[in-house]
Order: sequence, then structure tokens, then C-alpha cells
Amino acid sequence: MIVSVNNRVENSKKGGSFTQNAEKSLKYDKDTLLKNDMATGARISYDKFTNAMTLYPAKGLTGNKNSNFYEFLTMGTVPYLAGSLMLMSVFNSANKYLDSFSKSKASIVGKKMALGVLFYGFAKELSKSLITKPVKFATGVDVDTPYARVIYELPEDKNDTDITSIEYHKVFESTEFPRWDLLYGDATKGEKINGYYDKVAKKLGLGENLKDSDQEVKPRIKEIVTKANAVQNLVPYLWAGLGVGLAVQEPWENFFKVATMKFWKVPEFKKSLKTFGKSFVESAKELYTGGKGAKGLNKWAGKTFIGIAVLATILGDLKIISSSKKPSQLKSTDVVDKTRKYVVS
Repeated sequence: MIVSVNNRVENSKKGGSFTQNAEKSLKYDKDTLLKNDMATGARISYDKFTNAMTLYPAKGLTGNKNSNFYEFLTMGTVPYLAGSLMLMSVFNSANKYLDSFSKSKASIVGKKMALGVLFYGFAKELSKSLITKPVKFATGVDVDTPYARVIYELPEDKNDTDITSIEYHKVFESTEFPRWDLLYGDATKGEKINGYYDKVAKKLGLGENLKDSDQEVKPRIKEIVTKANAVQNLVPYLWAGLGVGLAVQEPWENFFKVATMKFWKVPEFKKSLKTFGKSFVESAKELYTGGKGAKGLNKWAGKTFIGIAVLATILGDLKIISSSKKPSQLKSTDVVDKTRKYVVS
């Protein structure tokens, strides 16, 4: 989200800059903490996606001086989606060159591949909540807390003033330099300055009404975030792999026969949804059992994969939560050497 506060209309008439035509108004006038809910997540995803497809590539290709690393990373969704679409169409695109029998077989493989791409993405993203939600419930720390950052950019035209853009980041994006300042309450609004830190301290068993709860819990929060990031770098990919495994099971062929996105055709669409649910359940069972007549490795492969994903998730959560409950091993004697003299300034 990018906007020029002044001279927006005048510059737009002159052809304008990339920044001035992106938004009509600025939603934030300072770095702002956001709620971590579905509505906010959808809005952030939409804003980043639209900018990654339009604004950011244009700025980069024209050598715009305000193009930055955040925009570069955000544009990573473009090749990811392009590759996914190519993978989804690779079999179906060649169908016209095949005979009827080969075409039917290739079509099934292509549809399963497309479903696998979708399930991979969904499973990878949704499984992150299996880590963040239990950790937040047990410790009070939401490692994915988002915030909107206001960026003041360099003028692109001699008439530009106060060009600003909005970037979406996470409070604990940097474990070395978290945005602690955004977690303090606003006294002018009647909020407790250390309200957030008081809640976390209570969750971690450090007590209530602490004089400096923020200083007490910050080291613990850093530890929680560091371990949660490590677990999130592993566990979601296990669930993503399960998503692909689920998509290649035979029961999905029944769904492909009746699948339709024409929601205005109510009977057909309802049948499609019903068949999807049934195929999902049957495919999950087949993944677990290995299918009819499965023997040896085929019989145990699915069970093993599912077990590893579930076990890794549980152990990861327990590791994060249990370590946050442990008292600090650092004693005052480890910091102050009583045999030496000190000067207080």
C-alpha cells in the first residue's frame, strides 16, 4: 500500500509515479499493531498479492529508487504461483496429442497433480497454527503477531512531498530486535503500559503485579520465538508432504468425474461438494491403510508418515512450552563478582 499525502491529484494528471496511484488514502499514520485474525490475514495477503503482481515489479523494472528488499521478497509469490500453475497444467496441456485411452490416464494424473499442489499449499500454511495456537494458549506469546509499518520514501518528482508506503511485518520477525515498543499499552487510552507483559508473565508462572514485568519476560519471549521459528521451519513441510500423499489416492477419481465450479448449477455443485467430502475421507483412510491388499512397506508407509508429522508437531509444541516454564538458570552471583570493586555512576 503506497500513497502520496500531498499533490496526489496534480501528479496523477502528469502521469504520476507508482506510489501516488496505488491507494486513495493512508490507513495508518504510524507503525500500528494489528489483530492476528482471519480478516486481517486475508487483507494483508490480498494487499501483498496485488502489489506483488502489479506495483512492485513495475518499480523494480524501472529502477525506482524506493524499491526495496521487502518488495523483492513479496514478489516471491509470483514465480511460486507461476510454477504451481505450470505443474498443474503439465499433463492436461499435452492431452490433445494423446489417444483416448492415454488421454484419460494422463487427465487423472494431471488432476491429482493439481490437487496435490493445492493440498501442499493449504497443509503447509494451516499446519503452522498447530504450533502457534498451542504456544499462544500456554504462554500468551503469539509469534505471528502482525503490524503495519509506515515507510517514508524518497520523492520521485519535484512536486512530491510526504510519500509513504505501508509494509506488513511481524512483531517478532527479528529475534534480535523485536518490536517491543508496539507491545506496550497506550496510557492516553487508559491502557496499562505493561499490560501485555503482565499477561505473559502470569502465563509463564512468573507471578502477578511485577514491578518490571517487561524486563522479566523479554528473555523468555525471545527463547519462545526462536524455538517456535525452528519448529515452523520443519513441521509444516511434513504436513505439506501428507497433503500431496492424500491427493494421489485413488478415491479422488470419483470426485473428478462430477467436479464442477459452476455454483449457479445448484444440484451439480452440491453433488460435487458431497463427493469431495466423501473422497477426502476415503483417501485419508487409504493413505493410512495403504489401500486394499497393501503389504509390507506400502502398508506401513502412510502410517509412518502420519505418525512422524503428528509426533514432530507434539514434541515441537512441548519443547517450546516446557522450556518457557523453566526458571532462568542465571544467578546474581554469575553476574556480580563480590571480590571486585564497582563504581556506580
